[in-house]
Formats: sequence, structure tokens, C-alpha cells
Amino acid sequence: MNLDELRSVQSKERSKDSLQHLRESFYADVGEYIRDLREERERAAERADDPFDSAEVNRLTDEIQTAEEVVEAIYERRVGKVVKRASLAAAGIPADEEGLTSEEQTLFADLVGCIEANKSTVLDVLAGEEPEIEAGSGTAESTADDSEPAASESAGSADRPHDEAAAVADDTEPSDAKPPEPPESPEPTADEEPDAQSEAEPSADETASTPEPALSDERTMVRITRDVGAILGVDEREYDLTSEDVVTLPAENAAPLIERDAAEKLE
Repeated sequence: MNLDELRSVQSKERSKDSLQHLRESFYADVGEYIRDLREERERAAERADDPFDSAEVNRLTDEIQTAEEVVEAIYERRVGKVVKRASLAAAGIPADEEGLTSEEQTLFADLVGCIEANKSTVLDVLAGEEPEIEAGSGTAESTADDSEPAASESAGSADRPHDEAAAVADDTEPSDAKPPEPPESPEPTADEEPDAQSEAEPSADETASTPEPALSDERTMVRITRDVGAILGVDEREYDLTSEDVVTLPAENAAPLIERDAAEKLE
């Protein structure tokens, strides 16, 4: 095994849609080749005065990195072809395993089994049957295991003495759980009953003495700098404000827009 052989395998794999035949020990041979390069680099580093400045050490490092990149590219190219071959085999189309490495043979068999099992599950679902849960999935077992602690806890709660539960309740509830009731106000006598109309409605003097807030009549001309949309002015008019509109607004509405840089005041 050497770098030239690896590059030749990569070139053939790229140029073919089908899998080229490789020996079963291909990946193992590449691994052994890279290990030998690393050992050789270690020996070269021991001989060199400055391993980081040694031409031989740097050459071996480059060869190791190149070999790792090439073999990874070969695998990625081949694994897609293995998946395609496995899908054909699962569909009943003959597909041989010749030319696969030992690792690829294992992958091929696993893929065929998974695809066939999944197809069977889909057909069962389409037929209205409940898919079977494999024992190894742990779904049914975990459900049963989860229910056992809950059942044991329920049984323990049922057997717990009543006085123990009461003691727990006494510890958790505050001693003054019920606040004292406020003293009842004495009911007014017939002479003291207030006039319902006088309580519900203020007198004319009170209405006259309460000044209503006055709105300023001041208005400000502004240019809208970004879309604001519809607003209701303090003058009870609706303004639909769009960017570049020039409009005169009540001062109370114009000021917030100017502060938020949504409008600029025009003199």
C-alpha cells in the first residue's frame, strides 16, 4: 500500500457509477500503511536536531495527512453506492456483494435488513394493523417499569395511618390560616340611611366645581419620516400616517412622534 495506489483507487471510484472491486482488507491495509508512516516519522523526529524544521519529518507529515484525506474521500464515495445497492437488494433486485470490503459487507447486510423491516412496518400500517414493538426496543418494558413505582407509591399512600397524614397537614398549614373577620359595621337606622341618588350622582355644585381637563388647541405641522399607520388624535380625528406625509397634528400627538424620530417638525 502506498499513496499512489490510494490515489488510483480514488480516481477510479470517482469515474464510475458502480462500485469498483476492492479486496476485503483494503481499509485494514490503509490503516497499517498510515501507522507505518507515523512510526517512521517518530524515528525521523528523534534523529533530527529540530523536528519542526526537519524536511523528512514534514514530508512524512504531509503524506500522512494526504493518505487520510484520500481514504476518507474513497469511503464517502463508496458508501453512497453501497446504500443504493442495498436498497435494490431489499426491493428484490439481485445485488451481489462482490468487490466489497469486510466493513462494507457488514454495512450492506445491516442496510438490507433495516430497509426490509421498515417496509414491512409500513405495509402493516397501511393494512390497518398495529406495528409490533420489538422486545429490544424497551418501550413496553420501560412503560411497565415506570408504572411499578407509581403503583407501589399509591399502595403506600393508602396504607399510611390517618394520623400521620394529619400531622403532615398540621406542619404544612399555617396556624392562623383563617384571618379574623372584620367587625361588622352597624346598620344605619331609618333616619341615617343615605340617599341612594345622592351617593350615585354628584350634586350640581360638585359637578360644577370639578374642572374637566382642557385640551390644547395648539397644532404642529410635521413631516412623517416612517410609516406609523392610523392613530386617533386628541381632537378625536383619525390620522393615517405614511412616510413623507406632511400633516398638521395636535401638539399632544405630534410631540411623541417627534421624540421617537417618526416625524420631524416643520417651521
